[in-house]
Amino acid sequence: MRIGELARRAGTTTRALRFYEAQGLLPARRSANGYREYDEEDLRLVSEILMLQAAGLSLDDTRPFVECLRAGHDAGDACADSVEVYRRRLAEVDACLERLNAVRAGLLTKLARALVRQPGPCRVTDRPIDDDVYEDREC
Repeated sequence: MRIGELARRAGTTTRALRFYEAQGLLPARRSANGYREYDEEDLRLVSEILMLQAAGLSLDDTRPFVECLRAGHDAGDACADSVEVYRRRLAEVDACLERLNAVRAGLLTKLARALVRQPGPCRVTDRPIDDDVYEDREC
């Protein structure tokens, strides 16, 4: 199949496929007239790349999965290098979640302290630089 058909069947763009080729993830064979030619295995590689990116992996993270498929394995994560990518990315996500939970806890503490100090609704006055106009808002 040609690049347009592969893009359509994979649900991506020809531009993305050319980029994958430039990055060494998608081999492109050339026909006598110079057109790129792909087969069902290439569709499988592109589908794997897209699925992994949708799961949050970077394009570079997909390399071990693509290499595993190219080596003849039934699944891209059948190889140790692919499993290591999962482990590394999970550790990165866990660290990010820990940081976000710390930020959330800090915000909850600040909110609780602010609510204790509030006897009821308050008024906030914004003062423009020229001090001629005031805008009152409920908070």
